Amino acid sequence: MIYLANFLVFFFAFCMTEFLAWFIHKYVMHGFLWVLHRDHHQKDPHSFFELNDFFFCFFAVLGSTSMIIGWDGFTWPFYIGLGITAYGFTYLTVHDIFIHRRFKIFGKTENNYLKAIRFSHKMHHRHTDKEDGEAFGLLWVPRKYFRRNN
Repeated sequence: MIYLANFLVFFFAFCMTEFLAWFIHKYVMHGFLWVLHRDHHQKDPHSFFELNDFFFCFFAVLGSTSMIIGWDGFTWPFYIGLGITAYGFTYLTVHDIFIHRRFKIFGKTENNYLKAIRFSHKMHHRHTDKEDGEAFGLLWVPRKYFRRNN
């Protein structure tokens, strides 16, 4: 029973991190910290790194701190940190590698969900300024992006 509870805490933290990332992306990155996020939308073709890359630090500190707090006895904060860290790995894989192809690992796909993720992100990036944005999530894709992909 304890394993199920730990898994549920992990899964809940993973899902809440998606919501938190959406909220931060929409209201912080496209708000008062646009100065750090701008170079993600207005790309310098000669630079591999972006100021936007610093946002991972917030989630890394949050996940690491939670894991350290819960390390002794593997209490629930550990599994919260593990969920946040798993989301961070998912973000790296989906956003940086699959969508933006910072590393040329994943190519074309015929999977409708993965195509919808790419399309919604493409629609997000058609806006090069901080206003009038859409599709701020990563894994939760609004239905309209599936219909346009099929």
